[in-house]
Amino acid sequence: MTEAFCRDCRADVPAGAARCPACGSPRLLTHPELDRLAIAHVDCDAFYAAIEKRDNPALADKPLIVGGGRRGVVTTACYIARTFGVHSAMPMFKALKLCPHAEIVRPDMAKYAAVGKQVRQLMFDLTPLVEPVSIDEAFMDLSGTERLHGMIPAKSLARFSSAVERELGITVSIGLASNKFLAKIASDLDKPRGFAVIGQSEAPQFLAGKPVSFIYGVGKATQARLAQDGLRSIADIQRASETDLLRRYGSEGQRLWRLARGIDERKVVADRETKSVSAETTFERDLASFRPLERRLWALSEKVSARMKRAGLAGTTVTLKLKSADFKTRTRARTLEDATQLAGQIFAVGRDLLAREVDGTSYRLIGIGVSTLEPYGGSDPADLLDRSLTRKAAAERALDRVRTRYGGSAVVKGLAFERDEDS
Repeated sequence: MTEAFCRDCRADVPAGAARCPACGSPRLLTHPELDRLAIAHVDCDAFYAAIEKRDNPALADKPLIVGGGRRGVVTTACYIARTFGVHSAMPMFKALKLCPHAEIVRPDMAKYAAVGKQVRQLMFDLTPLVEPVSIDEAFMDLSGTERLHGMIPAKSLARFSSAVERELGITVSIGLASNKFLAKIASDLDKPRGFAVIGQSEAPQFLAGKPVSFIYGVGKATQARLAQDGLRSIADIQRASETDLLRRYGSEGQRLWRLARGIDERKVVADRETKSVSAETTFERDLASFRPLERRLWALSEKVSARMKRAGLAGTTVTLKLKSADFKTRTRARTLEDATQLAGQIFAVGRDLLAREVDGTSYRLIGIGVSTLEPYGGSDPADLLDRSLTRKAAAERALDRVRTRYGGSAVVKGLAFERDEDS
C-alpha cells in the first residue's frame, strides 16, 4: 500500500517523513486512502496571469491583473495582486484602488485557448475520461489506469503536474477524492501548485463545519430559505433525516442530504458538449443610444459566428445580454425556426431585441450568444419566400472565403467604420 510519496520524484516515503529520502524535496503527499482514489479535479493556477508572466519574465514578481480598461472587470489576478484584495469579476476601477501599482494586460483569449488545449492533451495522455469544466479546469477519472501507467492514479497526477510545469511553464492544483464533489473542494485547499486529498471516510467530519453555501448550487436564495428552517451549516443538514429533507425540499433536499455526507454519484463524462457560443464587451463609457450599441453588437455577432463556423456548429436560440450602469443585467432571447451560424442572422435577431431595450437606460456592457446548438448540416436553408436572405447568406459565405485567404481584416462591414453618434 502507498500512503505517502514524493510529488517531485514519486518515490515512496515513510509515514511521518519531513523530506523525501531520495531527492530531498519537502513536497510529500500523505493520506491513508492514496491508493484507492481515482477521481481528480485539475485547476490551472491564475491561468491567464500565469501565461502572461511566463511570456514576459519582467512581470514575474509584480502584481498582475488581466482584464479590460478602467470600465472593464478583472478577468484574472495573479496571486501577488490577490494579496491586495483583487479578485476576478471585480470592476477594474476598484481593483486599481486596491492595487494602483498593478500591471494591466489585456486578455488574449486565442493564446489562452491554445495553452488550454495543450493542458487538455496532457490530461488525455493519462485517461480518456476527461470532463472539461472551463478553459482551465477539468475533472478526470483515472480508474483502471494503474496497470497502464505502472503507478497509482495519485502518482500519475503528480507526474502530470510536473509535466505541465516543465513543458508549458504554468502550474496546476489538483484535488483527489472518491467523487467529483470532494475532488473539486480538494483542488482549492492547497493553491497554488497544490495537491490535496479528501478521503470518503473523512468527508462528513471535514464538511460539518462549513456553511451550507459550501455545497455547489446553493445560492443566496436557497441559503436564506435553509436558514429560515434552521439549516445554516452542513452539520445542520447532516443532523436532519433524508426523509425530512425530501419532504421539505423535494429532490433538492435529497441532493443536499447526500452531498453533506460527501456522497456524489455523478460520473466523469468525457467529450462534454458545448452548450452555447457567446461574446461580450464592456464599454469605456456608458452608452444609451441605439447606433453605437448596434455597432458593438455587429462586431460581437461576427465574433460569435466565426467561432461557430470554426467549431462546425449552428444554433436556434439567440440571446442578447445588456448590463446597465448600475450593474443590473437584462437578457432577452428568441428562438429561430432553423438553426444558424451566420453573423447576419445572429445580428438581425440581436438588433431587433436591442431596439426594444433602448429606452434611455445607459449600458456599460453588451453581449450576444447562440445556444441550443447542433452540428452544422442543413442549417440556414434557402428561403423560398425571401430571396434576399438567400443572397445575404451567399454573400457572407463569399466574404468568409476571402477572409480565410487574405486575413480576417481583409473585408470589414461599413457599420464597423462608423463613429459613435454621441462621441
